[in-house]
Amino acid sequence: MLPVDPKEIQEKLSTHFRPWQRSFQFWVRAADIYTGYKVFQLRVSFEKDVQKQEAMWERQHEVAAEKIYNMCSDLVAQIIGKPDLAPAAWVRRLVTLCDQAPATHYGVVQLLLEKELGRSVDELFERFDPTPLGSASIAQVHRARLRGGQRDVAVKVQHPGVQNLMMTDIHNLQAFALYMQKTDIKFDLYSITKEMEKQIGYEFDFEREASAMERIQRFLYGNNKKAPVSVPRVMRDLVTRRVLVMEYIDGIPILKLGDEIAKRGINPGGKMAAAAKQNILKSLTLAYGQMILRSGFFHADPHPGNILICKGSEVALLDYGQVKDLPEELRLGYAYLVLAIADNDPVRASESYRELGITTLSNCEDEQKEMLRLAQTMFDTKLPPGVTMLQPFSEESSIKKIAVQAFPEELFSVLRTVHLLRGLSVGLGINYSCAEQWRPIAEEALYFAGKLKDEDLKNRSCNRGFLRKLFWR
Repeated sequence: MLPVDPKEIQEKLSTHFRPWQRSFQFWVRAADIYTGYKVFQLRVSFEKDVQKQEAMWERQHEVAAEKIYNMCSDLVAQIIGKPDLAPAAWVRRLVTLCDQAPATHYGVVQLLLEKELGRSVDELFERFDPTPLGSASIAQVHRARLRGGQRDVAVKVQHPGVQNLMMTDIHNLQAFALYMQKTDIKFDLYSITKEMEKQIGYEFDFEREASAMERIQRFLYGNNKKAPVSVPRVMRDLVTRRVLVMEYIDGIPILKLGDEIAKRGINPGGKMAAAAKQNILKSLTLAYGQMILRSGFFHADPHPGNILICKGSEVALLDYGQVKDLPEELRLGYAYLVLAIADNDPVRASESYRELGITTLSNCEDEQKEMLRLAQTMFDTKLPPGVTMLQPFSEESSIKKIAVQAFPEELFSVLRTVHLLRGLSVGLGINYSCAEQWRPIAEEALYFAGKLKDEDLKNRSCNRGFLRKLFWR
């Protein structure tokens, strides 16, 4: 009989029980955050002054943001650590998690690279920085230079053993979503978490990511005189399921843009800084409008850790692990909803819900008005008139007045993308409507699909030539 190593048994037991430990941590912390909001909800109901109520909500969100930050940094930030459907206070705190997950030791990285690529690091690379540029939940990225290469490359390496732990987190989140939609938030949260599970599962396949990156690059570069965003070039012979080598793009993370502007002696609140921020948002918005509404195949993860600002305020979009290919009927249905939001049309918004397969139940008096407000809340970067922050627990919230009983899983990536763009606009201090910016692209998408005729375009004070000029710039 072989001798038994007590340390090996202990390690196996700790690995076996780790998902249970994570589940326990999740539920203790989630219960603390939830009960905090419920107690606060009762307390704020006694305050009649609207401005004081908003100030109280903001303080509560800040308290919760700190607790959520601690939970996300200990669990897997990829699941709930991104500022998607969150109040501004959460956004400000959680965006710092985007590329600050614990890194895998370089010795482990080296072994994984050599196993995946079949050659030693020294054979492949002239130089390889052992300190990662950034580390997220699934992978970390190193800067390197290939032997015989003239330019640096970025090497994305998957953290070993993280997939099972992440699936534990998402299953806990699904259970919590079921509870929340039956008690407080009348929204089909469970369908959203099912789509999250599917999308996050895809992120562990870097070969799929490389193909997505090439497809989006071809689309954006082939349909614009100058692409609105840069997409890294893939080194095809250095891609496996767990390793991805691509072009290195030099730039400043968007979260550090304010510091960089100040460092150059430019007033962060001045006209020059404002113009640069507007150009950045314009480029991102144009790229996403084209991807979602014209192609239907789009990068579905524009959180701040995936956006670099290069020379001349040009934008580079990184990390194509989460992409979405919208079915034709959803792409065109969403185009109709964009027009309804841009035109402030409650009748068309209600019709668009039905076309998209969004099932709602309303008990409020002005149902169509609230349906439009809900559409603006979900699918526009600019909040509806009179709404200064998202309050899902507030009795005045559209989500409280309009119960979303069924929400198409595949539409979640669009919802999430819009909210991440909203988070960016909050961070840059710019309040703008992506629906208004996407109006001409939505019109053109519907026109080429035969859903809008020339007469319809004329009635909308647009002609095809003007649209093409805007779209193909």
